[in-house]
Amino acid sequence: MEASAVELDLQRSVQAVLRQLRAQAPDLQSSQGMWRWSLHKKVDRDPGKSPALVRILLRELEKAESEDTRQVVIPLLHTLMYVLTKATGIPEELYQRTYTLCMRLLTLPSPYCTIALDCAIRLKTETAAPGTLYQRLVIAEQNLRSELYPYQERVLLFVDPELVSPSVCSALLLEIEAAQIQQTPEACMRHVVSHTLQAALGEACRTEALQRKLKASPRRALERYFHAVVAAVEQMASEPSSSRVGHLERLEEIYCSLLGPTAAARGRCGGDPLQDRPPNIPLPSPHITLHLWTDEEQLWKELVLFLRPRSLLRLSADLEALDLQGLLPDRTLARESVLSTDSGIERDFPLGAEEPPTTGSPEMEHAGLQRKGGIKKRVWPPDILMPGSWDGPPGLHRRTGRPSGDGELLPGVSRLHTARVLVLGDDRMLGRLARAYHSLRKRETQMFCLTPRLSLQLYYIPVLTPETLASSRHSELGELAAFLGRADPWYESTINTLCPAIHKLAEMPPSLDTSRNVDPFILDVITYYVRMGTQPIYFQIYMVKIFFSDLSQDSAEDIFLTELKVKIQESKFPKDVSSPRRRGAVESPGAELSLGYQKALLSHRTREVTISLRATGLVLKALPARDTDDHTCLNVSVTEVVKSSNLTGRSFSTVTNTFRAANIQIQSQDQRLMTLVLDKDNRRTFRDVVRFEVVPCPEPCSGAQKSKGLWLSSHQQEMERTRAKPKPLLMPINTFSGIVQ
Repeated sequence: MEASAVELDLQRSVQAVLRQLRAQAPDLQSSQGMWRWSLHKKVDRDPGKSPALVRILLRELEKAESEDTRQVVIPLLHTLMYVLTKATGIPEELYQRTYTLCMRLLTLPSPYCTIALDCAIRLKTETAAPGTLYQRLVIAEQNLRSELYPYQERVLLFVDPELVSPSVCSALLLEIEAAQIQQTPEACMRHVVSHTLQAALGEACRTEALQRKLKASPRRALERYFHAVVAAVEQMASEPSSSRVGHLERLEEIYCSLLGPTAAARGRCGGDPLQDRPPNIPLPSPHITLHLWTDEEQLWKELVLFLRPRSLLRLSADLEALDLQGLLPDRTLARESVLSTDSGIERDFPLGAEEPPTTGSPEMEHAGLQRKGGIKKRVWPPDILMPGSWDGPPGLHRRTGRPSGDGELLPGVSRLHTARVLVLGDDRMLGRLARAYHSLRKRETQMFCLTPRLSLQLYYIPVLTPETLASSRHSELGELAAFLGRADPWYESTINTLCPAIHKLAEMPPSLDTSRNVDPFILDVITYYVRMGTQPIYFQIYMVKIFFSDLSQDSAEDIFLTELKVKIQESKFPKDVSSPRRRGAVESPGAELSLGYQKALLSHRTREVTISLRATGLVLKALPARDTDDHTCLNVSVTEVVKSSNLTGRSFSTVTNTFRAANIQIQSQDQRLMTLVLDKDNRRTFRDVVRFEVVPCPEPCSGAQKSKGLWLSSHQQEMERTRAKPKPLLMPINTFSGIVQ
């Protein structure tokens, strides 16, 4: 295919992506994700098309900037960076044009400037040391050991077998296993060495001969070449003032040691005919583990195992010992248990011990009697008594922000591990994720072993069962996915529209032709999402306290993320079953309820409201009622019973009233009981409820913070509560853009 024909074909594919991104009709949006996937596949199959695609994407970005069509800026940036990460042989002029464009985009509001800044930083690193982005990505995702770049990532894919069909689970498992068979550590190290040398040396690199040589090298020699290449690139990337010539000379030495000086010189001088097009060096998919979510503690256990291999950890043991290994060089931050064989008083020290200071010395005057050994309690610095979050700066419901990444919470402890937790399912699965996230935060207040070293990123792909897709519950169970799609058009295009395609591919029989390479579509979608989805949207988690009709039954506490639904039961209080009723009286439907709530005002002023009404049901939704609603609150819908009298007698009708509340308490005033359903999940149903209270779930506080109040006077406690108002617990879900205004 001629160059003009190649560019024309790529131009048509890019225009198809942009045209369907702008489309509003559902029938035009059904294959948006397929267009994006097929565009990337064209470059994967023929890497020589990468420079042409970069030029086309740059032209479209410059056109969008001049015409101020911002809805396509972020998708084009993500597409461009995804190509540049994998490509080699891109002219430096294109890198400079892309960097200049990203710097101009910094004048746009968030999230455009945030993503443009991230792209500019990565482009500057890649320009200084070609191949850095690819190398770092493979090292982290495949958990290759490197002292110079010690970061590790893991994708934990959680599926509820009751919410996702067995065919989808089987298809996921087959694709993941097929990818991991080809992505051995040796193969990934070969890819890193080949890609880095080709990116740095350009046309002088005989990539096919290089790959054959690497494939024939033993494991020890391959590791030596791998570490040498990583050291050269990381030194160049970390020292901007380093000489580019010296960097190329180091890589040429590695290249010559691999192929030999004669073969390498022939390649540089053109003695051997070079390949017509650069060979394909694949970018391996991340290391993904598939988990059927059947245990409430499963997420926490998998995160612990990620930080510590299975061979070094017994889950039945006390996992508090986890924070003793490699946490800090400062021993005052860890707890040591030392068996003392003496009284602990200095005058009882055995002979031969270190001589204590002489009497009258300043040391003795200040020390007095000192106890040695015993138990040293962990002393955390005051500013980390309760870690704020795993995910970045706290925000309100629709506020976005970039995760804090690899920052340090404690001196000497970096977040070298990144766990990307991806869940498949509907709103019920997200409710389960919210409970697990709350449990993690609560557990961390006691142990604080994961937070200092783990960056936790949460992702969501909506996958509904075929029965749900065909029923009216489709929109009901996909409310949060619909909200994410409205907030981020690229998420809607790339993720939301692929649910039918995922089911269609999962139902297809597996190919019996093992010689034919089958493109793993579902795995590719997951890979693109976890790599490019870096902008979280924060969601408020709400806590509900439930009181039952049986006074001997303790009250219950639970949380919900999307919805709490209240139904009125037919049953009555047992003690009032025989209550008299007038003859001929028509019993009105529903129950008499007393509602007390704090009205949600934009000014955040406190305004308490108390009302009584008769209702047949209530729905409390935590998602915003409108796309432009930035206020964090509960949207309450009450189905109220209205009495009316006419010639035929008394009749009843219903009307739905809505209002917004910051918190709410509801109690049944007559004999009727209530049933609560959390996050649309019938497995989380509470029956025989007489009263419940809903408030924003606060960040769990540590035991040190709780015990602090015991030592303060009542006035000091009041001042402390006023000054340290509990923060709301926000759960982030990563998207490509965050909130696009």
